[in-house]
Amino acid sequence: MAAKSSILDIDAQIEKLRERRRSLIVKSAERFARAATKAGLAEMEIADEEVDRIFEEIAVRFRNEERKGAAGASAPARRTTDSGAGTPETVSNDG
Repeated sequence: MAAKSSILDIDAQIEKLRERRRSLIVKSAERFARAATKAGLAEMEIADEEVDRIFEEIAVRFRNEERKGAAGASAPARRTTDSGAGTPETVSNDG
């Protein structure tokens, strides 16, 4: 019977991991939603395809910075000010 309880234990662990995964996805989504709202993006009419493209550009930018940091170069300091966030200069709505 040890095999059955072991399988039950594994099933319980899998379910806990699935729940943890769901929770992390929700927290990540909430984080990005707060950032979009704060920047004024949530109020703009932007096509989903355009949003996907913009986020891909952002991801590429940060992946490149990570590679530079891993190669020994220090990543540039990120600005923490909110000035200009969501302005036409920083967010294109041409889509």
